[in-house]
Formats: sequence, structure tokens, C-alpha cells
Amino acid sequence: MTSHFCIVEARYYEEIADLLATGALAEIQRFGGTYQRLSVPGVFELPAAIRYSSDSVGNADVVRKIDAYIILGCVIRGETSHYDIVSQESARGITDLVIAYSLALGYGVLTCENLDQAIERASPSGRDKGGEAARAAIQMLHLKRDLHLISQ
Repeated sequence: MTSHFCIVEARYYEEIADLLATGALAEIQRFGGTYQRLSVPGVFELPAAIRYSSDSVGNADVVRKIDAYIILGCVIRGETSHYDIVSQESARGITDLVIAYSLALGYGVLTCENLDQAIERASPSGRDKGGEAARAAIQMLHLKRDLHLISQ
């Protein structure tokens, strides 16, 4: 059975989002999975998009059954506490959804000091955090299957 992934990506830093997605898509392809992509304006909106997509699974016209989520985005520290609020509240919201709905998920949201650091972490030729998030989602999907939480 082919696994279907939902890549939910914050597009605020488009260059970073594209690099993260490149790494994630390469891993999905290696795994032999299928995917759909959902875009949101920024990291703060990621939890809502996950919830919306999980609520729409019953509607076959809208979305295929999602086996695992790959969450991608970037927050770069600025001069105010906005960075802390966005990164912490987004992570908390995603964690709450993972626990409440038993979601298999790979977390690829970067929290960086500057754009250069973000590019290095996002780039498939660098730290490839998008690929890493996809590998985490695949591992969590395997764990759910091993525990018989989802069908083989």
C-alpha cells in the first residue's frame, strides 16, 4: 500500500520553504509515497492547516487519507519577542494536534538567527532539514503501523 503524505509549508520565507520542500520531496520519492501540498502564510498558521486537513479526510472530493504529515517552515529572529511567540505557540499547537489525533508527523520548522543560517539548514546540500523531517514522518508512520494503529 502506498503511503500518502501531506506537506504543510509556511511560505513566509519562500526561498527557505522551497529548499525544505525539495529535501522532503526527495525523501518521499525514495520511499515511494504520494503527497499533497498545503501552503499557509507563516509558521503560526501551520496548526490550523493540519487541523483543517485532518477534518476534511472524510470528504473524498477534498483530500485523500493522509498517512503522515511533514511540517515545513522557518522563523528568523528579529528585534522583538515576536519570534519567540510564533515559534513556541506554533510548536505547542502542532504538538497538541499530534497527541490529540495520533498523527504521524515530521517537524521541519527552522528557528534561526539569520537568513544565512536558515539557508544552510534548509538546503538539501547542507543540513537538509526538509529531508530530515520527511524521514521522521516515515519513521513515525512505521511506528504507528508496527503498533497496529493504522492498517498495513
